[in-house]
This record gives sequence, structure tokens and C-alpha cells, in this order.
Amino acid sequence: MTTPQTSGATQYVYGIIRADASIPDDLTGVDDQPVSVVAHGPCAALVSDLAQQRPLGERADLLAHQRVLDVFVSAGVDILPFRFGAALGSREAVEKELLTENGERLSQVLDGLKGRQELRVKATYVQEAILREVMTEEPEVAELNERVRNVPEDASDAVYYDRVRLGELVAQSVKRRRDEEGARLLDGLAPAASAVAAHPPVREEDVLDASFLVERGKLADFQRAVDALAGDTEGRLTLRLVGPLPPYSFVPEE
Repeated sequence: MTTPQTSGATQYVYGIIRADASIPDDLTGVDDQPVSVVAHGPCAALVSDLAQQRPLGERADLLAHQRVLDVFVSAGVDILPFRFGAALGSREAVEKELLTENGERLSQVLDGLKGRQELRVKATYVQEAILREVMTEEPEVAELNERVRNVPEDASDAVYYDRVRLGELVAQSVKRRRDEEGARLLDGLAPAASAVAAHPPVREEDVLDASFLVERGKLADFQRAVDALAGDTEGRLTLRLVGPLPPYSFVPEE
């Protein structure tokens, strides 16, 4: 187990693991400092010295934080990940303020994550396909589209409100389809997971963005479920499976 170089240095905190879990001897984190553990009771904090007195936030800092977490996720070690930027004044502060005062709650969260990993599924409409579908299946949309398309350029002002209405109808139809299809995809994947956390769509074409907490022994089953849905929606939707990831979506905010 790696030991800290400076016992009184500020400690950068990556997350919490079980006290009996092992860490690689050569693991380094922010500023290439060795990663070690501060243990108390059933939990241990993953930390490294934060010797440089500078603001955190450079890309290298973010990558180092993620790299440390990824090592444990890849090794199948249960981990409660901390958000980027967490630090305490010393190893003693980590033990007292973090582990002693919050040990029971941290242990309970780890219990909920035991043997599970986060996978994230993103489904996005193929724009050309969904617009073509709307145009052919919505009579009013098809009629307005035909009217707008056939107007000479020098008379386009005459169909201004038709263009506005067409845009509104298309947006409404896409949203309705997106909501229905997103719910269907979620229902199709949820049974293969222990828990689900849906994320709000960012773009109009985003159908589903959800994280799933999946038992490690069922990762292949979940992959097959995603593949089956991808086959059913080929040409209309693009499905992307990301992970395993640190289980941020299933860690309480408090």
C-alpha cells in the first residue's frame, strides 16, 4: 500500500472504498502524487497529497481524478466516487471529519453499490429519418409542407404563418414521439438493472439519456438488451452504451 509523502499536507479525496480493498502500489493522482488510503472502521478514503497551492480545475487535474476512479471501476472494486475538487486539510481531518463522523452513512451507500456498476445509455434520433416519418404520418404537417414548398421564392411572405405553424407542428410531433419512445426504451432496459436514473434531454433529438445500476454478473445481459433495442430501432435511432462508469448517478447528493 502506498504511503503519503507528507503526513500534514492537504489531502485530495477521490472517493471511498472498503477498508479491506487493496490499491495498486504505483497509482498516482493529481500532480502525479501517490494515491494512498486513510482508513477508519469499514471504510477508507482514497487520497493523495495536494502540495501545490494553486486552484484546481486544469484539464490534467480532471483527467487525473477520473483516471484514479477508473482504475477501481475496471478492477470491479466497489467505490463511492467524490465529485472533482474535494479536499481536506490533513489526513487527520480525513479520518475525523469524513470517516469518523460519516462512517455509518458512507458504509450504507457502499452497501447499495456492492457488486454493481453504472452504465449509461444515450438514444438519439436520426434527424432525417424522424423528420421524414413526421412528414409522412402527420396529415396536417404533410399538407403544410407541400404548400410551403410549392410557393415561388418571390411569394414566400404569403406563407410566412404557414412556415411558423409547420415548425410548431413538427416540434410538437417530435417531442411527443420522443417522450413515448424514451419511455418505451426505459421500460425495456429497467428490468435488467437494480436502479435507474434518468437525465433530462439536452437537445431536441435526444430520446433517452439514462444511467443504470447493473450487477456485474448481469452486464452481458444488459448489453444484449441494449443490442436488441438497437436492432428494433435501426435507422431511426442511434443507441450508445457508455461504461462501466463510477456510479455518480446513484450516490446521494448530501
